[in-house]
Amino acid sequence: MRGITENALDLSELDAEELGRFEGLRRAQDRVLFGTAHVALRRLLAARLGMAPAEVGYLREPCPCCGAPHGRPALLGRTGAPHFSLSHGGDMVLIGMASRPVGVDVEAVPTAADLRDLISALHPLERGEIADDAFSPETFARIWTRKEAYLKGLGTGLGRALDADYLGETGRAPSPRGWCVSNVPVDGLHAAAVAVEGPEMTLRVTSLPDRFVCSPSTSSSAAPSLSPRDVS
Repeated sequence: MRGITENALDLSELDAEELGRFEGLRRAQDRVLFGTAHVALRRLLAARLGMAPAEVGYLREPCPCCGAPHGRPALLGRTGAPHFSLSHGGDMVLIGMASRPVGVDVEAVPTAADLRDLISALHPLERGEIADDAFSPETFARIWTRKEAYLKGLGTGLGRALDADYLGETGRAPSPRGWCVSNVPVDGLHAAAVAVEGPEMTLRVTSLPDRFVCSPSTSSSAAPSLSPRDVS
């Protein structure tokens, strides 16, 4: 989202709840990041479903921990619709779509000082991997995004203890049973991961141009259209 400005965003397709959240953000950078993420998500899902972006409706599934409606996001009134997950951090937005439950996470690589309070909450074997790599912020970020992607895929988010599951990279313990977790290649300033329910996944990564989320009046060309094949 480095080339996107707040004035260039096309917010006309967002619903009242999304617009309220957008307007409630105090920092312009946070508004651009939120707007970019939610416009892109609507347009990707609309292309997959063959409908207008403004017609896409969302709900929250029950949380596996407490049963309250803050679990995985889902499409309202769409049987057989794709599963999806949304994350944004740093200067990047990541959207995952799959035929099975999916979670994604992207984070800016933190500074070494930011790690101290977070490392202690992780699984012991994950803490060992980070220590083996001299407490590298990049190693921490990769493990953290793998864990968040898995927890978002489950629908629990951080309601599940961070030390309950091993999501490290070295295979010191089995990955969570019934899930496949993979790092997502991004630039060196961020880390990203995806988790999909099932024993294996085929991962395809596509970068969208800035104009995908911009209003045609502020872009040199209209937002590119996608067919369902492009985002399957």
